[in-house]
Amino acid sequence: MQKVYFDSAATTKLRPEVITKMVSVMEDDFGNPSSTHGFGRSAKNHIEQARKNIAKYLGVKASEIIFTSGGTEADNLAINSAVRDLNIKHIITSKIEHHAVLHTVQEIGVHHDVRISYVNIQKDGSVDYEHLESLLKTYPGETLVSLMHVNNEVGTILDIAKVGNLCKEHNALFHSDMVQSMGHLEVDLKELHIDFTAVSAHKFHGPKGIGFAYIRKNSGLRPLIFGGEQERGYRAGTESVHNIVGMDEALRLAYEHLEEEKEYVVSLKQYFVDQFKAHIEGVKFNANCSDLNHSTYTLINVCIPMSPEKAGILLFHLDINGIACSRGSACQSGSSKGSHVLTEILCEDDLQNPSVRFSFSKYNTREEVDYVIGVLKNFIEN
Repeated sequence: MQKVYFDSAATTKLRPEVITKMVSVMEDDFGNPSSTHGFGRSAKNHIEQARKNIAKYLGVKASEIIFTSGGTEADNLAINSAVRDLNIKHIITSKIEHHAVLHTVQEIGVHHDVRISYVNIQKDGSVDYEHLESLLKTYPGETLVSLMHVNNEVGTILDIAKVGNLCKEHNALFHSDMVQSMGHLEVDLKELHIDFTAVSAHKFHGPKGIGFAYIRKNSGLRPLIFGGEQERGYRAGTESVHNIVGMDEALRLAYEHLEEEKEYVVSLKQYFVDQFKAHIEGVKFNANCSDLNHSTYTLINVCIPMSPEKAGILLFHLDINGIACSRGSACQSGSSKGSHVLTEILCEDDLQNPSVRFSFSKYNTREEVDYVIGVLKNFIEN
C-alpha cells in the first residue's frame, strides 16, 4: 500500500534543515534565556536574532514580533486584549473564520458589552466588501475587524490591502489570521494597514507549538499571560528556544525558495484539478479553489457525488489506502458537525455529498495525485 500525505493545511512535514538547526540548539544552547550567565545569554541571542530575522522578512520592527505557542494563542492575544485595552465596542468578522477567531469572538460577545457583526460571504468564499464598508460606518473609532488572509478550508484569498485601506478610512483596527498564508505568499506588513496578525510555524515546514503575533508598535495592548517579563512583557513564560530557532529557519527557507517551490506546487495543483475533471464525474470545486488567480495554490476542496452509504466511509476508505486528507480543518476533525465554512457557502444539495480537502507541498508528486484519483475512481464506481 502506498502512503500519501495530502493534509499539509493541517500540518506540514519538517524540513531536514530545520530539524538539524533545532537539534543543534537543544544540544549546545540549552540555557534559560532569562539567565544572566553565558548559557542564558547564548540562548537569548538565538531568540533575538530570530526575532530580527522574522521582522526583516515582514518589513516590521523586531519589537513588534511576539513569540507565542502558535496561531490560536496569537489570535486570542490580539482579539481579547483589544477588547480589554482599546475600548473596542464592535467586532466585525465572518462566519468562515478559523475557530480560533470565531470561538474567541463568541466568548467576548457573552462576557463583554461588544456588538458582533458578521460580514456577508459570497458563494465563492470571498468577502462582500460593500457590506464590510457599511458595517465599518456603525462604530467609527471603536471597531476591530478580524478576517483571515487565506481560508484554511477552501483557500479563498482576502484582498488584505483593500480591507486594510477600508479600516484606515473608518479609523478601525485590523487583525488578520495569517496562519495559512505566511511562508506561502509574500507579505509586507509595512505596506499594509494592519495592526495584528497570527502565525503558526508548523504550516510552513516548521515545528509545532510555536508561532508569533505581530502587534503594531504603540498599539496599547497588554498581556494575557502573566508571571514574567519575557517577550517585551506581552507573554510570560520561558521561551522555547529550539522551536523559535526552528521557526526562523523554516521561514527563511520558505521565502528563500518561494518562487521555485510555488511554481512546482502550482503545477501540481493544476494537475490535480485536471485529473479530477477528467476522471471523477460530477466533481465540484468548492468556492474558488480551482481558480489559481483567486485561491491559494496549496489546496483544493472538492465535492464528490456518491451514495450516502459510500459517503459515510469515504475518509475511512482513503485512510486504509494510505491517503491522508481532511474533510475540513484538522482542528474540528473530532467534531460530529459538518464544516462551518462549507455550510456557509454551499447549497443544500451539495451539502448532502462529501467534500474533501486535499492540501499539498513541495514534497508531493504527480504520481501521488494519480494514486489518489485511482483510489477514488475505483471506490465510486465499484
